Amino acid sequence: MAYFGVDSTLPSSSPDAASASPGAVVRGPHPSAPIPVQGPAVGSNIRVPLGESGSHIFPLILGAAEFGWNVDLESSHAILDTYAELGGNAVHTADSYSSGRSEHIIGQWLQSRGLRDDVVLAVRVGGHADNPGLGPVNLVRAVEASLNRLRTDRIDVLYLDATTDRASSLEDTLATAEWLVETGKVRALGAIGYSAAQLVEARIFASAGYPRITVLDVPFNVLRRHEFDADLRLVAGAQGMAVTPSHALEHGFLAGRQRSKIRGALSVRGAQLAANLNRRGSRTLRALDAVGAELGVPDAAVAVAWLLSQKLVTAPIVNAYAPQHVEELVQGVGVRLSRGQLSDIGRASE
Repeated sequence: MAYFGVDSTLPSSSPDAASASPGAVVRGPHPSAPIPVQGPAVGSNIRVPLGESGSHIFPLILGAAEFGWNVDLESSHAILDTYAELGGNAVHTADSYSSGRSEHIIGQWLQSRGLRDDVVLAVRVGGHADNPGLGPVNLVRAVEASLNRLRTDRIDVLYLDATTDRASSLEDTLATAEWLVETGKVRALGAIGYSAAQLVEARIFASAGYPRITVLDVPFNVLRRHEFDADLRLVAGAQGMAVTPSHALEHGFLAGRQRSKIRGALSVRGAQLAANLNRRGSRTLRALDAVGAELGVPDAAVAVAWLLSQKLVTAPIVNAYAPQHVEELVQGVGVRLSRGQLSDIGRASE
């Protein structure tokens, strides 16, 4: 029998024995050689219901806001591959991300990997320049265009972006969404930018037969708690909505990589990071550092774990620039913060 790191003769039953000369000595694998792992990823067993949408997802949604903008096609596919290999199964994009290039990249990946039936695809519409807003005509055109770019026949969760359209009638939007659901182009509805009063109104329309809004996106993280106000929390809880916070890392700031201001002209991302380079932001990062050091995980994982510890939150939407960022973020799913740790982070971010 061969032992790691010890010279031994291959047994006659070994597949390599036939090609080895009689009495040949073959060196076994080095002790530090990677151990091959077969079968599904551990994360593939971790699934939570996405509200009443009918989908079950990994509690961390991969956002594609950077695809086609700061991340090219090849790197985007590497990020998606890493996420899927770790057990992730939910991808979020928008028709406005990089003017649709993000959807093209995801569509190519889904088709080339043959994973469409394994991935819950969430798409935000309303912000594309060709089909702006949530009026009936533009809403149908936006969905058709997204389906074409994504190379698929259905969207699992369609997020209606009310921040792009304050004029369209909610009833008209939901009536159009009803047709999209009935035709199979959309399976469930999500929302972003709607007020608590509008969500209550939407539920009244649902009692009349219109499709229900079952998923809610709120820009929410440890530094941006005010946007998920008491009224929204009350309505989301009462209606059993799944909350999927976007801006989970506050444009990357909560990952802790940028801690000092950059001199000279700032890029869009640089300006977003600089907005939090103040005393409050520094205190928050130090609190994340302390908890991360205690648990042996990076700051980004602690930020994700903080969100998952909040009531009503089902799965944060996180963006990544590289495969190693995905590996850091996924660690947050397995972290359970104590009351003391939550209290320390909360005080630091006040």
